[in-house]
Amino acid sequence: MAVPKKRTGKSAQAKRRANWKATVPATTTCKNCGSVVLTHTVCPECGTYKNKIVSIKGQNIAEQETKEEVKETKKTAKKVKETETKVEETKEETAEVSEEKPKRVRKTKKADTENTESEEK
Repeated sequence: MAVPKKRTGKSAQAKRRANWKATVPATTTCKNCGSVVLTHTVCPECGTYKNKIVSIKGQNIAEQETKEEVKETKKTAKKVKETETKVEETKEETAEVSEEKPKRVRKTKKADTENTESEEK
C-alpha cells in the first residue's frame, strides 16, 4: 500500500480544496401540486412522479379528493333539485294569482281624452 513520504502542508491542502465547490441542486415544480421538487424524484407533497401516483401518500390524497368531489356533486345536485322545486312552486303560485284576480282596467274620463287630443295637435 502506498504511503506518502512527506506530510502535505496546510497551504497545499487548502489550494487543492479551493476547487471543491458546492453546487445548487437542480429543482423543478411539481406538475400536479406546484411545489418545488428535486429533479427525477417523487414529489414529497402529493406523492406523484411524471403525473402518476407512486407513493402511499399520493394514493391517500387521491382518495380524499375523490371523496370531496363526490360530496360536492351531491351538494350541487341537491341544490339543483331545490331550485327546480322552487321554480315549479312559483309558477303554480303565479298561475293561481292570475286566475283569481283579473287585471283592472282604468277608465278614463272624456274630458281627459279631449285634453290629450288637443295637446297632441
